[in-house]
Amino acid sequence: MTTAVLSIGSNLGDRLAALQGAADAHRPWLVAVSPVYETAPWGPVPQDDYLNAVLVVADAGAAREDWLARAQAAEQAAGRTREQRWGPRTLDVDVVCVGDQVSDDPLLTLPHPRAAERAFVLVPWLTVQPDARLGERRVADLVAAMAPADVAGVRARPDLVVR
Repeated sequence: MTTAVLSIGSNLGDRLAALQGAADAHRPWLVAVSPVYETAPWGPVPQDDYLNAVLVVADAGAAREDWLARAQAAEQAAGRTREQRWGPRTLDVDVVCVGDQVSDDPLLTLPHPRAAERAFVLVPWLTVQPDARLGERRVADLVAAMAPADVAGVRARPDLVVR
């Protein structure tokens, strides 16, 4: 069984609908959906806050390239364009990890090279997989080592639900 973790985020248009669209696009393989969180944008480009969540998906026949293709298809369905690095987006779907696979392929580096630095990925992930590991490290340990302000910046939105 190939299990993958996908980080989903949106800060343009109907953000919740974009997250739901990502979950729906992965529905045949969906194992778990984290709660929704709101976070400040990451990176140097001024923009509106994001809604973020994590999907855990599984498919016995899927290779890591399949998860990337499915993620990109969901982004395209949401009208995603790639005009500015770290810029605003209707939907961003990142493949965080595929099992314990390691890849330095520039098209799909695994685990995601910046996931360990991003509370908006790790905090939601812990809610659906409390024993999660990112490579050799426990996700709970990565979160515990983060600056408290970074973790506090991942604000739960219990009023918003992705199914």
